Amino acid sequence: MLKGALIGCGYFAENHLHAWRQVPDAAIVALCDTDPARLAAASQTFSIGRTYTSLEAMLAAEALDFVDIATGPRTHRALVEAVASHGGIAIICQKPIARTMADAEAMVAACAAAGVPFAIHENFRWQTPIRAVKAAMQEGAVGTPFFGRCSFRSAFDVYARQPYLATDERFIVEDLGIHILDIARFLFGEVAHLSATTKRVNPAIRAEDVATVLMGHANGVTSVVDCSYATALPHERFPQTLVEVDGSEGTLRLDADYRLTVHRRDGGTTVRDVAPRPLDWAAAPAHLIQESVLAFQRDAARCLAEGRLPETSGTDNLKTFALVQAVYRSAEGPMTRVEP
Repeated sequence: MLKGALIGCGYFAENHLHAWRQVPDAAIVALCDTDPARLAAASQTFSIGRTYTSLEAMLAAEALDFVDIATGPRTHRALVEAVASHGGIAIICQKPIARTMADAEAMVAACAAAGVPFAIHENFRWQTPIRAVKAAMQEGAVGTPFFGRCSFRSAFDVYARQPYLATDERFIVEDLGIHILDIARFLFGEVAHLSATTKRVNPAIRAEDVATVLMGHANGVTSVVDCSYATALPHERFPQTLVEVDGSEGTLRLDADYRLTVHRRDGGTTVRDVAPRPLDWAAAPAHLIQESVLAFQRDAARCLAEGRLPETSGTDNLKTFALVQAVYRSAEGPMTRVEP
């Protein structure tokens, strides 16, 4: 049995804790948070009696196989380096990995130097419909892909549960776009170049709530990633990511409400329901994300038990985080005008 500790008992941590209860051969045995009230609430809800307001105290008192860091990105580097220096404890850390590329690279280096596994909790690629898209592509459903689109458009009030999203200097690319960019990497491969625009539509927030990215992948695929929290639709799709893939032998569409359609150039068409599986602690519409948390954690625990790095290792996630930085640089750079 892998024994773990959760660091950070805020808004999203409850999903981690629910999911860890359903992970075979792993258990959260201790909690750590600097806020005593938040710590006590999580302890009572999940019946975890060993609690700490100090990371150092917890590391000194507990014999741990892993920690799961569910705090904000400003704290990630210090926490990861502290755990890595303790030695022998695998580290799982929420996204985004850090606030800067320098911090992210330092975290990966610290874990490598200490010889401890390091993974980022990147769960969107673990959503059931996204895994179904990947599986269909690997089976050759559309032949060789040449175009893709990953689209997340919504007007869902994310600020109600996460008010800091309205005041942070960066918003949709760093908080949501990082997931969609990772999906594009997962489906279409590494990115060779990109061009991006961002926009703030909602006047009540500080940063961008719309982003559009055109990417050229190293294998020749062209993809578009588009994200919006300013798109009011007659049918709210939150938190669904829609996907399009055009290939040499056909097309694939992951449409609203988990409808996966594959149309072959020879005329054959198949339609499948790839909805997420229900969980007794998950509730629509967030059940799509909650189920992917469980899928990620199950895989991470299995990898740690087998001595393998999880799919979204720190090293792998640096590539997704680099795309986030590139999007901001492109959006802030000079635009080339096309004269009529």
